[in-house]
Amino acid sequence: MTEQQVSTQVRQLRENELDEADSICRSAFNTFVGVPDLFGDQDYVHTRWRAAPHLAVAAELEGQLVGSNFITCWGSFGFFGPLSVRPELWDRGLAKGLMEVTMDILGNSNLTHAGLFTFGQSPKHVGLYQRFGFWPRFLTPIVGRPVGIEEVSERADWSLLSELDETGRSDAIAECRDVTNELYPGLDLQREIEAVLEQGLGDVVLLEDDRLRGFAVCHVGPGTEAGGGSGYIKFAALRPGSTVGEFDRLLDACEALTARRGASVVQFGVNTSHQEAYRRVVERGYRAGLIGVAMQKPNAAAWNREGLFVIDDWR
Repeated sequence: MTEQQVSTQVRQLRENELDEADSICRSAFNTFVGVPDLFGDQDYVHTRWRAAPHLAVAAELEGQLVGSNFITCWGSFGFFGPLSVRPELWDRGLAKGLMEVTMDILGNSNLTHAGLFTFGQSPKHVGLYQRFGFWPRFLTPIVGRPVGIEEVSERADWSLLSELDETGRSDAIAECRDVTNELYPGLDLQREIEAVLEQGLGDVVLLEDDRLRGFAVCHVGPGTEAGGGSGYIKFAALRPGSTVGEFDRLLDACEALTARRGASVVQFGVNTSHQEAYRRVVERGYRAGLIGVAMQKPNAAAWNREGLFVIDDWR
């Protein structure tokens, strides 16, 4: 169907619109994927708005909310989503309008790289984002596997950010920044880390040795990006030059956190450019459900390259 342009206003999303934005988002993704309840009790809308209200945009048509998008900035890197429009209004230029404002925000955010996760099998999705300079690169499977409390080993070389005092947290977040800056200059997860603790979404695993070797930002349970009964690793990374053994230790810690919080499944996305990490994940018994593609602007690797142990999926 040819797009029919309509007159819309794209503006900042308001707090009193979050429930409606959530309903639109669920309807859009359920319709596209063809399932009745894709997200269940996962929450992408309220949590992302609370983390950065000024980076959430809304599309309004004739005074009614008809779509939204959520932008996330990790220091020098930005991504966005979920972008959604009421299904009955698809192919009328509303997504393009949301993207235009999204690109303005990204362009004014001192970024050196941007990306997104989308449905690789959809020419419509890939084509829309290519118009704005994003190019598809490696696949990103969303993988998961069951974990049980009986598998959890005793804590030895890892800790949780929530257990530290204010000074300890500040120092640990600075060390996390050192880790990510080694992966890509200016990459900084501070806002993501703080959102997890402030909103009670989960915790941050710290893998320690003589210094911080790596960390993982984890959601657990309903009302988070994990959903009830699940743990979700939103981002995890080790310093360049780390080993498969250290990656195992970080995954062990995330699985232990999940099990101890009463959840029975761990899920996350791993870009297949991280060959060593992806191979090890499969060897540990993780299996893919949804498989998407990472699109990047500029068309360059950033930290999506072999030799790095990183978990993230930009949804």
